[in-house]
Amino acid sequence: MSKQTDINILHSELEFLPVETRVPLKFGNETLTSVTCARVQVRVRNAMGAEAIGWGETPLSVQWVWPSRLSYTHRHERLKAFCEFLVSLYSNFNCSGHAFEIGYDFIFGDLESALSEFNEGQDEPMPWLAALVCASAFDIALHDAYGVVNDLPTYKTYSQEHLNRDLSAYLEPSAGLADFNGKYPSDFIAKERPDHLPAWHLVGGLDLLSDTELTGDEPDDGYPIILEDWIRRDGLNCLKIKLRGNDAAWDYGRLVRIGDIARRLDVDWLTTDFNCTVTDPVYVNRILDQLMDQHPDTYGRILYVEQPFPYELEVHRMNVRSVSARKPLFMDESAHDWRQVRLGLELGWTGVALKTCKTQTGALLSLCWAKAHGMTLMVQDLTNPMLAQIPHVLLAAHAGTIMGVETNAMQFYPEASAREARLHPGLYQRRNGRLDLTTLNGPGFGYRIDEM
Repeated sequence: MSKQTDINILHSELEFLPVETRVPLKFGNETLTSVTCARVQVRVRNAMGAEAIGWGETPLSVQWVWPSRLSYTHRHERLKAFCEFLVSLYSNFNCSGHAFEIGYDFIFGDLESALSEFNEGQDEPMPWLAALVCASAFDIALHDAYGVVNDLPTYKTYSQEHLNRDLSAYLEPSAGLADFNGKYPSDFIAKERPDHLPAWHLVGGLDLLSDTELTGDEPDDGYPIILEDWIRRDGLNCLKIKLRGNDAAWDYGRLVRIGDIARRLDVDWLTTDFNCTVTDPVYVNRILDQLMDQHPDTYGRILYVEQPFPYELEVHRMNVRSVSARKPLFMDESAHDWRQVRLGLELGWTGVALKTCKTQTGALLSLCWAKAHGMTLMVQDLTNPMLAQIPHVLLAAHAGTIMGVETNAMQFYPEASAREARLHPGLYQRRNGRLDLTTLNGPGFGYRIDEM
């Protein structure tokens, strides 16, 4: 039965915002020095006739969503073209209901066929992960618009009062371990949002660790350069370490050096990101075992291991229980949707790293499925600046993560978010190792666009 709060889409608009990094960020075999953010407006009308605009934004992180030997320029232009292709599809999508319901019907219906059409005649098709990232700005805007038009914070709308279908319409339990009948996302998210979150700092493969590595070519812009200065300035207590995944000596040495810094500066938590380049669990196990034997303090600080193995989980069906027996093992790039999470659980993964850039709708579905099956959650960054930061941290605040949220846009392009930071300073500056969410209030995601 339809509800008075149900919406339908009237119109969507798209703009591209180019952003340059102050220092390079390495992704696998590629390096990011700039990114284009897709910013979307979606106008909706609810069943009572009220209209409102919602906003969504996502960095089109080419190197992450589409690792390939194709030129960066080619892939970048393809992603932008697909975003433009989606404008008319969303504007003309004839569906009503909650944003979660419309989002599901679009992502698992029209989006799949749109990607197939878009890839016709291409030597290398754009991957599904890239399509999700392009669609995510529209989907986030839709969830924001639903809250705004109904004058409610978006996370207060994921209940039976506002949804027409329960989770059994979308999710299937694994081996009878869960029952989604009569369950809604509100049953799996935090009842009350915390106002502060521990912040994870990204230590990229090119990041400098100490003064001895300075060359004189670094930016002189008032922001820290070396890791130790970041830790002292922001009071950091959580470090995510980017590794190579195909050079065990380098990876081990990097972990030892950062572990020593963490011990000396009282940083409690580390996590390892092997960039999806590892092809055998033995690679990870040997590094972890060597750390446990030679540097037990550093081993003890590692809270979890993030996605060491290739994206294509169905192609690379590795039994990864030997890794997860040592440390919690989190899916990231592989976790496109709850079905991939289910496969991951069968293969021995124990946690899921959620990202709003895979769509708000998809993140909620994965969250609910994972929690129902006892998996641990984290919310990882796509180096989200500007508006993209806000739904990102809200997802972490409501998900109940293993430890806070990864947030690193302030490391790579802090000035890009200057306008947003004037209204929400605690979201764009890490202080005492935390983000402050207290300025987020009002309907939708609480952007407060008019005040910006």
